[in-house]
Amino acid sequence: ADIQKILEKTDFPYELTDMGTIIEGNSEDLLKLAAQLAEMPFSKGINRVVTQISLDDRRDKKVSMGAKKASVANRLVKMRE
Repeated sequence: ADIQKILEKTDFPYELTDMGTIIEGNSEDLLKLAAQLAEMPFSKGINRVVTQISLDDRRDKKVSMGAKKASVANRLVKMRE
């Protein structure tokens, strides 16, 4: 919940999912944010933090969060027609 509070104060688009949090932005800014977010639990007295980061950096076209879900939904509609 504390991580979400930090994200609410940023300009990054983000989405909390059952498996983690998706954050959208450029790689350099995301890595700086990741460092800040990974440090937060230590400030609360936590002694060990595991941070998993997966970057999806696509440069051939502009995509955003939700694009993959929309693409699958469109394909399902076409399959049902």
